[in-house]
Amino acid sequence: MPQGYMDMKEVARYLGLDYQQATKMAQRGEIPCQKISGQYRFNRAAVTEWMQQNLGQGKHNLAKMDLGLKKNEATEDQLIITPLLRIEAISTNLPARTKSSVLRELVGLAQETGLLYDPAELLKALMGREELCSTAMEGGIAIPHPRRPQQYTIAEPILVIARSTQAIGFGAPDRLLTDLFFMTCSQDDKHHLEVLARLCRMLNDKLLAHKIRDAESPQDVLNLMARREKEVLTEQN
Repeated sequence: MPQGYMDMKEVARYLGLDYQQATKMAQRGEIPCQKISGQYRFNRAAVTEWMQQNLGQGKHNLAKMDLGLKKNEATEDQLIITPLLRIEAISTNLPARTKSSVLRELVGLAQETGLLYDPAELLKALMGREELCSTAMEGGIAIPHPRRPQQYTIAEPILVIARSTQAIGFGAPDRLLTDLFFMTCSQDDKHHLEVLARLCRMLNDKLLAHKIRDAESPQDVLNLMARREKEVLTEQN
């Protein structure tokens, strides 16, 4: 098989789906794929791009994907978000009033971790992703992220969490304003999708967003996120 391509079994595992689900989605043309010698083949980069483009559109449930990954890879006790939480990368008072200023402020917070080699490159990648399709979701939430892994931009995966002082237009599908931002940046596709899927699953609980809006300090936000991730790992599938 050509490098960078996956067969049906591999794409099912990659997306946290069972084999039959992946097959039906491929047959309906919902997953980017092509037939080679009668067999479905999936370009890993194209599938990752498809997942990212559908992030805020409700076309594919990343929260369910997290459950699928949990089943297929036996990661019942794996914490994905908690290890990324850093107090210096959390703000409860983000001073931004436009989409571009939000992205700049998020990059500034990422710099505070000491893990960001190239702030200008990360900002460029974030803006490029937003030009493609907004990362805003319903409920006043956005998950800005680069389209591609940032192997040479960061030393380790980064997660920035911010609450803006006022909600702004960020291109949400429900056309409402956005005030909670979860910027993520990883070094490989697999971890990138795991972070997105876990965040979406955690944020499925609307109470979490409300609690973050009421949080008095970055430490409170960190504690809320860590507690919520432990909860999702014990929830019934």
